[in-house]
Amino acid sequence: MKITNVTAELYAKPYSKPISNGKYTYVASKNVMVRITTDEGIEGVGIGGGGGFSSAPGSDIVVTTVNDMAAVLIGEDPFNVERIWASLYQPKIFGRKGLTTRAISAIDIAIWDIVAKADGRPLYQVLGGYTDEVRAYIAGGYYEDGKGLSELQEEMLGYVEQGANAVKMKIGAVPLREDEIRVRAVREAIGSEIDLLVDANNAYVHADAVRMGRILEEYDAFWFEEPVSPDNMRGSALTARLSTVPVAAGENEYTSWGFRELFETGAVDIVNPDAMVLGGITEYRRVAALAAAYEIPIAPHGLQEIHIHLLAAFPMPLILEYYNSNVAGLNDVMFHEKLELTDQGTVKLPSGPGLGLTINWDALAEYKVE
Repeated sequence: MKITNVTAELYAKPYSKPISNGKYTYVASKNVMVRITTDEGIEGVGIGGGGGFSSAPGSDIVVTTVNDMAAVLIGEDPFNVERIWASLYQPKIFGRKGLTTRAISAIDIAIWDIVAKADGRPLYQVLGGYTDEVRAYIAGGYYEDGKGLSELQEEMLGYVEQGANAVKMKIGAVPLREDEIRVRAVREAIGSEIDLLVDANNAYVHADAVRMGRILEEYDAFWFEEPVSPDNMRGSALTARLSTVPVAAGENEYTSWGFRELFETGAVDIVNPDAMVLGGITEYRRVAALAAAYEIPIAPHGLQEIHIHLLAAFPMPLILEYYNSNVAGLNDVMFHEKLELTDQGTVKLPSGPGLGLTINWDALAEYKVE
């Protein structure tokens, strides 16, 4: 089997109102869609994060980089995943750790989709098949204009009514005590039996992160995600050491070399690798092996349609991040099928080959960025 064509396109669906976390504001749900075809008629689809700023050039850079890398891929056998990955991760040629690695990620996901489709099996089974059902939490709780405590409570209760027994909210955009009031309101609304995950998106210096970690103990937080800058591993380690709330991080880390440093410094209790960022599924496998060796649970960040396979494939699975259309707006139109939460708060793995979901290209066409 040989690769015959590679294309990348950007799609964006604006939010009705911008949403904000502790550090960033997003105006649209964006994805870079990569399609790789072979001489045997099998097409693989890779999905890359497109960012959410209306004027940021990052999405265009990912598309351009994928199209530049296409020349390296033509004629390759997609089963040679390691050789292909090594040919793309060339810092002197394509760059190192950043948007170019995100381009590699989207390509690599498409290649693994081909490999699993050629085998006639779901991706998670090809990768390892550790489990066929995973627990999930619904991610939300963003800051929005006009969104007060009652609206935040209503949102989180809606997730519980949807079947979730774990929910996630954002903090870090307002003073600590104001965020404590928001956390308290959510805990009071959802009760003590629902796990509450809290995400700062790198908003704090480590002194404030330590203070917030101690505040979160009072509300029995399931984890404290990305308390400090991804480059401040020492601060993350201090936060983890000085609070009983587990620290989770990793969504902004690149390559297994970066994750090795996270583990060696004790910066995380739970790791959140994102295959759409760190270098694709080929590199995610190495991160999963490291996590298993360090006995650190994995809770991947990013689109559930990809990461459900990766969570289910390897040891140390913890929980799946699950987005509704209020966050991942393109999901409503991107797939013919939809992953659904059960009333036990779990999601069953797709049974079809590859990613197990088919792209609705006709519906996506409306959102293509020219």
